[in-house]
Amino acid sequence: MPKSPKLTVIGAGPGAVDLITIRGVKALQQADVVLYDALVDTQLLDYAPEAEHIFVGKRKGCYSYHQEQINELIVSRAHDQGHVVRLKGGDPFVFGRGAEEMTYAAEHGLEVAMVPGISSCIAVPAAQDIPVTKRGAAESFWVITGTTKEHKLSDDVALAAKSNATVVILMGMSKLDQITALFKKEGKADIPVAVIQNGTWDNEQIALGTANTILAEVESKALKNPAIIIIGEVVRHKTALEAIRRELILEEIS
Repeated sequence: MPKSPKLTVIGAGPGAVDLITIRGVKALQQADVVLYDALVDTQLLDYAPEAEHIFVGKRKGCYSYHQEQINELIVSRAHDQGHVVRLKGGDPFVFGRGAEEMTYAAEHGLEVAMVPGISSCIAVPAAQDIPVTKRGAAESFWVITGTTKEHKLSDDVALAAKSNATVVILMGMSKLDQITALFKKEGKADIPVAVIQNGTWDNEQIALGTANTILAEVESKALKNPAIIIIGEVVRHKTALEAIRRELILEEIS
């Protein structure tokens, strides 16, 4: 019997292969076709050894497929082969276009399902000992795209700069100078900032500074996308922990 056409959108997590969920692995094991993005560790494809694997991501602005082509590929492969898994980095509902793909698939007769992923906006800072909320430091947090579909800085960054919340910005490296300028305009030149490149991967790098100094720190370490920008008092938690660890080591030595 031919298989019913189905799309499952899976969040692969922030990068490290072991941060995908068990539910995500089970769905991969049932796939007939896997369409995967650039920020997905290809080791995850080992969970679907019999499936067809198709890379549909982009690297350095170069697209293997445009979004309209990905949508059509999902539908055609599902009707021809059955269960299509769309494997996306982080969580597909956080700036991941997962909702768009599910809507298109449903409109073309596919059964659709979603497996949430661990979002990089929380997990990448956490892996570097930076909480997005902390009692006495931040009561809330913003998650903002640094670049809108018009390729401009989101107006929400200016609004967030006026608040006391932690601000997490994805896809904002090319506009870091504009972002820090907005915080300095609000009198927050000394607010702590962290920039984390390749979060949770083996080649992860981090730069720490303030709105005044982070541009120089990023330049000195040659950090670039994919990276996350975290702005707020919570960044001090990392440096405070490091100070405690150093003190403990010195006590042991003495």
